[in-house]
Formats: sequence, C-alpha cells, structure tokens
Amino acid sequence: MNESRNYIGGQWLEGESSQDNVNPSDTRDVIGNYAQASIEQVGQAIDAARMAQVKWARSGLEQKYNALMFIGSQLMERSAELGELLSREEGKTLPEGKGEVYRAGQFFTYYGAEVLRQMGDFSESTRSGVEVMVSREPIGVVGVITPWNFPTALPSWKLAPAIAYGNGVVWKPANLTPASAVALMQIIDQSDLPKGLVNMVLGSGSKVGEAIINSPDIDAVTFTGSLHTGRRIAQAAALNLTKLQMEMGSKNPLVVMDDADMDTAVACALNGSFFSMGQKCTASSRLIVTKGVHDEFVARMQQGMAALTIGHALDADSQIGPAVDDKQLAQNLSYLEIARAEGAELICGGETLERETPGHYMQPALFVNGDNTMRLNREEVFGPVTCVIKADDYDHALSLANDTEFGLTSSIITSSLARATHFRKNSKTGCVMVNLPTSGTDYHVPFGGRKNSSFGSREQGQYAAEFYTQVKTSYIKAD
Repeated sequence: MNESRNYIGGQWLEGESSQDNVNPSDTRDVIGNYAQASIEQVGQAIDAARMAQVKWARSGLEQKYNALMFIGSQLMERSAELGELLSREEGKTLPEGKGEVYRAGQFFTYYGAEVLRQMGDFSESTRSGVEVMVSREPIGVVGVITPWNFPTALPSWKLAPAIAYGNGVVWKPANLTPASAVALMQIIDQSDLPKGLVNMVLGSGSKVGEAIINSPDIDAVTFTGSLHTGRRIAQAAALNLTKLQMEMGSKNPLVVMDDADMDTAVACALNGSFFSMGQKCTASSRLIVTKGVHDEFVARMQQGMAALTIGHALDADSQIGPAVDDKQLAQNLSYLEIARAEGAELICGGETLERETPGHYMQPALFVNGDNTMRLNREEVFGPVTCVIKADDYDHALSLANDTEFGLTSSIITSSLARATHFRKNSKTGCVMVNLPTSGTDYHVPFGGRKNSSFGSREQGQYAAEFYTQVKTSYIKAD
C-alpha cells in the first residue's frame, strides 16, 4: 500500500492525518494511504505559489511551452498505466480511464501551443501621437478545487491554462480520488516549472477547501462540483471579491423526435445516461420523447439496457463500473424510492448487483410516466438513473427541455435540419448537441453552461484567458 503526501513549495510533506483510498470495484483493495493537509499547510501552499508566480510570470515563452508540452506528453505516453490507476480508484471502465488520461495530456499540449500564440492588441489613440496597447497579464494565485468524477481530466483543463497564462496554483483534489491527483502532481514535479508554482493540498472541502476560498491571498477560484457547494463558495468569495469560475449542477435533456433515427437515439441515450455510471455533469438525465415514437423508444431502451455488462472497472468485458462509493450508491437508490413515491414507473433496472468482488454495483434504472414536476426530473442524481418524459410535439419537447434551473448540455435526435437549427438556437444551454449524446466535448472550444449550471467565464480553449488573465490597457506617447 502506497503512502502519499501533499506537495507544497516543491516538497512532499506529511499532513496532520491520513485516510485510505478504497477501490469501489473491490472494497478489499486499499490503493493507498493519503495525507490530509492542515489549515496551516494551505497557508504555506499559498505563500509558495505567490513567490513562484512572480518568477514564472517573467519566464520566457519557450520555457512555458516546454514545461506544458512535457507534462502533456508524459500523460499521453503513460495513459495506459495511469488510466488503469484511475479506473481502479474511481470506477470508470478501463477504456474510459485510459481515454481520460490521454485527453488530460491534450489539454497541456494545447495550452503549450497557446503560449506561443499569445498576442496583444494595438490601435491608434484618439489623441495624436499616442498609441494604445491592450495586453493580458496573470491573475496571480488561483485556487483550483476539482471533483472526483474526472480526477485527471478536470484538474488538467484547469491547471494547464492557469500555468500557461503565468499563474501560481493551490490545488485541492477530491478526497475520493487522490491517487490520480498524486500521479499528475508527480509529473508536474518532474517538469521545468518553478518549485512552488503548483501546490497540491489533499483534504476535505469543509476544511482545506474552505481555507482556500476564505483566503484573502487567493486571487481567483475555479471550482467544479455541486450547486450547493458552489453557492457556499460564492458567498465566501464575495467577502474578498475573489474572482470566480464555477461549473455546478445539471439536468440535461435528450430530445428524441418522431423523425429520429432510432438506432442513433437509443445509442445516444444509453451512452449519455449510463456510461461512466452516470457520474458526469453532462449525463442525459431526462429523455424527452415525442409521442409518435415513445413506445418504440422505450422498448428499444429496455433491450439495450438488458445487454449492458456491469462489472469490475478493470474487466475487459465491463461497459459500466461501480458507483464511486457507498454514499453515492445510497443516493442513487434513494432517488428510486423518491421517483416511485411521486408516481413514476420503474420499468427496467435499479437493483443492486453482486459480482465476484465486493463493490458498489447497481443495474442502471429507467423510469417512464414521469413529468417535469418530479424531483427525479428536477434534481441532479449523478448516477445511472433516467426518466422518459412524453412530449406532444416539438414545441412541447423544447419547452420541457428548457424547464429546469440548470442549463449545461442538451441534445436533439432528428433528421430535420430546420428543427435541429431551431433547437440549437433556442435550447437554453451552454452546449448543444445534434444527433449526439449530451456528453462528450472537445478540449479546444469553450465549455460551460447557463443558469445554475455555471458561474463566471467559460472554461477551455482560448476562452479560458478570460478567467486566468486580467486586461491591461497601456497608452504610449511616441515623442
């Protein structure tokens, strides 16, 4: 069993306590013991980031480029090894784990290239003989708080732009998936970044996370997690006027029209609703189906669900792994009872499963006869549970899709270009898919939602500069 420490100021340090990291596919398998940082250590990490950031901001472009490219290349080259570790501790299947690590590497190489593409804006002043230059500078020290469901990709799409644009970082990974965090931090440690530029403090959100967001020495906080936690962060950040970027809850609709290709519709629904155990913010948690194909769609979904293989994340045959822990499994099961009590009908799945190894397994669940007033269709479950809602026609389906406090992703399955175009323009979400699952996004374009799904500027692509930099306007008189 590995013993792993926090990384502060370029040193691996013990914490004030520690906790075990348990494999959700086999709860007898303890992956390692991980140090929990103290509040004092969070302060040390902030100080280290502040000191290193001053040096890093003045570093040459090629040094930044080389460091980011090294980290990205290492992740891609080691994606099989680190992907297996990720799947072992988080529970997503091995192909998903390997793919996530490889994609994480692409974030770093993308932002390595972005370093060399940074350009300022020049213009003439309204005053004769004066030139105006608009440039971007680092925001300073960024607090990065990441969730457990994408333990390598999500930190990477925050850390890479933070580093690329010249910032220091204090990173708090999720306590449920520390092994992937430590592996990423080890690679960062081997790069040519200044020691102390990136610091990793393991621990709970209520202690370590609170220390980060309450610190007046943190210039910005980027967070991905629940709406409840996001609201608490916003309240704390307001006291120090800390710049915020947050990705929070979702209730993503997949709309299936009468003219949909049914193979595509079912494949997208199965993928979006159940793969990764439904443990992703882009999961399809509402299936809105027009009445002309409702019954056929439901029957085809039942057939597809019956063919799914749920098992150990590292088994080659597994399509879906376990829930991340016993608490998440219990929450999934509780929503089955909530939905039944409100009148929805469970027609497929929902049972806990036993496998050769003790783990948090359950059969994905499909409800019908639901409506948009039910908690099942209002609240984020974050598990393999979805509900089919019958719509009268396209206008009704669009109205149902938009009737939510969230607005992250949406998708429509249709053969009509006109309808797809109308949906793209009128869906109240930050990301819209056509004939694709609600999940699955690219790393070079902006990602984020509307309403209570997101707060602040977009993540990823060139849009990340809006958060990780601040604008300076300079006036220069030539003579």
